[in-house]
Amino acid sequence: MAMIEEKLKKLGIELPPVPKAMGNYVHAVQTGNLMFLAGKGPLEIAGKRPIGIVGKDFTTEEAYKFARTVGLVLIAVMRQELGDLDRVSRIVKVLGMVNAVPGFGDQPKVINGCSDVFVEVFGDRGRHARSAVGMGSLPSNIPVEIEAIVEIV
Repeated sequence: MAMIEEKLKKLGIELPPVPKAMGNYVHAVQTGNLMFLAGKGPLEIAGKRPIGIVGKDFTTEEAYKFARTVGLVLIAVMRQELGDLDRVSRIVKVLGMVNAVPGFGDQPKVINGCSDVFVEVFGDRGRHARSAVGMGSLPSNIPVEIEAIVEIV
């Protein structure tokens, strides 16, 4: 069994299905040894898709959990596109966007949800450069959207 798949089992992580694209785009584009992943939003939690603003409708801790689910979706996209997660040689860059109230300053704490799951799954290969920014709104009023650039072999 592949190393990363074994790691997912040990961690008790089951990757979600890749959601359908919500527009005229693809989930990932490969060029050379880089794969650019389209921005993804959080999974449903307790049967409900999170809609709302961090700092108003959700706490930083809740948004961290949403960002973690986005990380799982991004890993699922990697697996779908590559067929083998061991082909991921490095998570290069993450851009995390948080739909937050004006003055909210904990974007890095929120996006840590995604960063933490990348490191749990990929180890040092999951450590990455990152930007965590606040937005006045996001598509469908989701609280978090994250995209990534991945180096592959």
